[in-house]
Amino acid sequence: MPDKCFHPSVEGAQHGAKSLPAFLDYAKASGATGAQPSNYMLQEGDKFKKPAEIRAAFADRGMSLDGISAHCPFWVHTTAWTESPTVRPFLPPEVARKSAGEIEKWSETYILRLLDLAAALEARIIPMFWGVAFGWEMATGYPWGFWKGGDYDLAKAGRERFVKKTAKIRAHANKLGLFLAHEIHPGTAAFCADDFNALVAACDADKCLTVNADPSHCWEGESWETRFLKVAPRVIACHVKNYVVRPGLPLRMMEGGWQKRAMQFVDIASGDLNMTRYAELLIHIGYPQRYCAAMKTKTAPLVVEAESAYRDLDQTSANGIAYVRDNLCFNVAAGSFEEGMGA
Repeated sequence: MPDKCFHPSVEGAQHGAKSLPAFLDYAKASGATGAQPSNYMLQEGDKFKKPAEIRAAFADRGMSLDGISAHCPFWVHTTAWTESPTVRPFLPPEVARKSAGEIEKWSETYILRLLDLAAALEARIIPMFWGVAFGWEMATGYPWGFWKGGDYDLAKAGRERFVKKTAKIRAHANKLGLFLAHEIHPGTAAFCADDFNALVAACDADKCLTVNADPSHCWEGESWETRFLKVAPRVIACHVKNYVVRPGLPLRMMEGGWQKRAMQFVDIASGDLNMTRYAELLIHIGYPQRYCAAMKTKTAPLVVEAESAYRDLDQTSANGIAYVRDNLCFNVAAGSFEEGMGA
């Protein structure tokens, strides 16, 4: 491993109002040496940009392409069957008006095309999350859930649904040598490490099912250390993000305004989580080596996904990139500090 195993990077989904060139200019000016654009930044009308154009945009700025953030289309694909309106913001208006089955088919086709683009770009890692494959009843996480009765078993049905609905996408990803890095997250197909491992088992240990580590989603009892140690061999991507939990407020209150919620995303340096310990854990579980082997790079990205209920978004991300560059991209110890004692 080189002296430094990480480089500063930034996720593009929050900056979706920017074009790809504008996003890369912003990221570079903020101190990032790599970037993870969203799928939307790679679109051109109803098609994707040419791979050569995308590669040139990164090469012209001396930046690395650190995977493609594709959370939104995957959310649509695995949630459409529920007929939830939450998929509509991520769809063209003419598609959003279609039936659930038609939306699912459209999103599957979109994802397969995106995977082809990723392969052409040699961007083998796709940070994403699977949608509500188990249904909204289980997505509540409520312990008194009536999830199993005499003529139904929501957990069993959810596992079978996930296997079936994702089969074509997983097969294509494996054919292309790509990794679908699920961000374990409340309200998705896997809330916690055990949920994710259950999906892997249901899919016969499918190698494309991997993890995008993000400590900011560990705020309901499972610590980020417990979570990522449990799924350690499959962590192939990461986000760097922080939060605070305001005492005395319910975590699951039905309040959409972030400034009023108990859990709030904040600047990376000012949250409840110790980001240095998180970076150390990523090294401990082998994330840098795994990423570098898949992407054929010398360093792995620490991808900033800073959000704030109060601070300007561009400032928040720029502050996060600087923090990662100055504090988390440290030289890695070549041996134990004990080795020099008594010399």
